[in-house]
Formats: sequence, C-alpha cells, structure tokens
Amino acid sequence: MTDTAHYEALGVPKDASPDDIKRAYRKMARKYHPDVNPGPEADAKFKAAGAAYDVLSDPEKRAAYDRYGADWDQPRPDPAQDTRWQGGYAFDERDINADMFRDFFGQRFGAGGMRQDQHARLEIALENAIAGARHTLTLQVPQIDAAGRMTLETRNVDLRVPKGILPGQQLRLKGQGSDGGDLFVEIAFKPHPIYRIDGRDLYVNLPVSPWEAALGGKVKMPTPTGPVDLTIPAGAKQGQKLRLRGRGLPTAQKGDLYAELSIVNPSNLSAKARDLYQQLAKEQRFNPRAKLGV
Repeated sequence: MTDTAHYEALGVPKDASPDDIKRAYRKMARKYHPDVNPGPEADAKFKAAGAAYDVLSDPEKRAAYDRYGADWDQPRPDPAQDTRWQGGYAFDERDINADMFRDFFGQRFGAGGMRQDQHARLEIALENAIAGARHTLTLQVPQIDAAGRMTLETRNVDLRVPKGILPGQQLRLKGQGSDGGDLFVEIAFKPHPIYRIDGRDLYVNLPVSPWEAALGGKVKMPTPTGPVDLTIPAGAKQGQKLRLRGRGLPTAQKGDLYAELSIVNPSNLSAKARDLYQQLAKEQRFNPRAKLGV
C-alpha cells in the first residue's frame, strides 16, 4: 500500500512540485521550530516536517519513497531492478540538504563554512524598556554532530536592552548566531498590571470619586517613574483622557502618558453620606437621560 506520511507531514499532495515542497517545509519549520513554538506536539511536527523534507526534496529518495513507501531506504533483494540498492543502501543522516538550513536559518557560506543567522523573541517588563536593562537569553541552537545529525544545543547569550526600545524592534547581536552568524532578537513587552502600551504612548485607568469628577482638583496618579499630582477639571466625564506630555516611553520622540478617568462610586455609604446624596438629588435638578427622551 502506498505510504503518504511524508506528504501529509508537509500538507502537500503526491504530485507537489519541488517548489511546493520547499514552500510547505519553510512554513511548517517556521511555525513549529522550538524557539518559536515550544512543546512536545510542536517538536514532533517539526521533526516530522524535517524528515519529510529530507526525503521529498531529493528526487532519488522521493522516487524510492513513492515506489516502496516507508521501507524506501531498505536494501532491495533484486539489484537488477534498481541499481541504487546494489550492495545494500543505508540512509546516512549526514546527507542533509544544505538548502533546508539556508531557507530556514538564513545561513551564509564563507571561507569558514556555514554561518547561520538565528532569530529569537524576548519578553521584557515595561520598566526595563524605560530604564534599560541587561538580560540573559536561553537559546536552542542547531548543531551538526560528528555523525552528521542535526541536534539542538542549549546556550545562554547576555544582551543589553537599550532605554526606549519599542515592542517589535529587533536587536542584532553580531556573531552570536549559529557558527558565527548573527542573532536577531525581537522585543515584546510583558502584560503590565497598570499600564496599557500603544506605540510609544502609555495609558492608565485612573479611578476618581463622583465628587472629584464633579468638583475637580488634584489627585495622585502613578507614572512609571513615580506618582505625580494630576489636576482633574471640574465636571470631568467618564472615560475622559488627560495627557501628561513626555511621560510615555523615552524614545527619540518621547511618548505621552494618558489618564483615562473612571468614575467609581463608594461601595458602602454611611448614613450621613446617604443623607447628603439625597439632599444633592433634591438640590440639583439633573437628568442624565434627557437626551434619550425619558
């Protein structure tokens, strides 16, 4: 029975062209590489895609696989039918297709041999982007062992995150990739319990009491470098934004910090406070639903 496991691993039909196979492998390798998608299921799919590409990207191996299925690399008893199997053929894992490495890892070839650029992603705290910080990044680097097999070697790389870096920016560490290639580290921000990040600007939800919103005045608000006094205008509204210039991320063009007002009622009213609210309701003729016609 015909074996199609390798075609299924890459998600291509049996009549796929060599370019189709190469594109499918690139897609699978980028999606399931351990540096991008850690976990046993992704690791299994990454290895299956690599094994499939190794066979299907080689015309002779593919022909043998299409003819003999899973046993394509076993010695054939009749050498007259297939000269490839004369004397017995054992698949040698050193026969790794260089295009596979070049397509995925962006390797370059020079006098010293293969150089592989590598990509990684680092999540940092907002405070580290504001003040700058040093980090140690743990990587899994593809290596070829003495037997010619590809393995993943764990190593640590120290790097400095500069002040004012933005999410999505990349740091280039020359010579820190595989075999002398470069390492490109994409920066992402960890979710923050107080601030929301939008480009170089920061947003904070600032709760205010009904009387602070109605009367206005100064209130304390947090900033990444410490609390400051913020002036609330009289008659402030729910969701109103107040801007603090230059209090966002310290990029070349400094970002701003926005306080989004949220009017919060006290959860428990004393008897006196309740009386005051009732007095206010009688004194202040105000219908917030007037525009609704009710």
